Amino acid sequence: MNPTPEPVTSAATAPLRLTPLGVTVLALLREGDMHPYEMLRLLQQRHRDRIIPVTKGTLYHTVARLERQRLIAEVGTDREGNRPERTSYTLLESGQVAVIEWVRAELPRVDPAGHSRLALVEAHNLPRAEALALLGERRAALATEHEEHRSGVAKARGNAVPEQFLIEAERQTELLSAELAWLDRTIVRFSTTDHPWAGDEPSALDARRAPRKGASQ
Repeated sequence: MNPTPEPVTSAATAPLRLTPLGVTVLALLREGDMHPYEMLRLLQQRHRDRIIPVTKGTLYHTVARLERQRLIAEVGTDREGNRPERTSYTLLESGQVAVIEWVRAELPRVDPAGHSRLALVEAHNLPRAEALALLGERRAALATEHEEHRSGVAKARGNAVPEQFLIEAERQTELLSAELAWLDRTIVRFSTTDHPWAGDEPSALDARRAPRKGASQ
């Protein structure tokens, strides 16, 4: 039996500080109870280490911190053969809310620190309509940044600035242009119900749950 969910922190209190790995752990537990070893295997299988650094030590430290924050709770232990005893954790209601609030805050942002990539990974935790609206806000911010770079390069060339000094600015302009084009296609693609969306249809998470058996071994 799952423990009684802890009360959700009110808006009047200080917001919880979550690391990218903390958000990832909470999102994993939306798929079901699991122990840290299974979490690590799943993160490796899904190549999340390309987005956030993760080691066994940082993962266990993160799990302990989330438990202290009352976002997750121990739900049981098991032992198979000579393997060490493993403690499984469950997501509390407060943890569910924390994931949603984090994605809601980060998804529309253009964040060079890398949080925006994780927000895209976890966008499915929000309702489809809200996620698309936030992606629209993100597009507006990207368009503003793109225009600033484009006009800056044009002005520099107008002032006869040598091309060798414009390499990075031109690269960034091209990258922003490519991301805008990708984002436009993505918003159109998910504006229809042709593709399942876990935020609206929890059963869409079944595709994630299916490969978990091997990761838990």
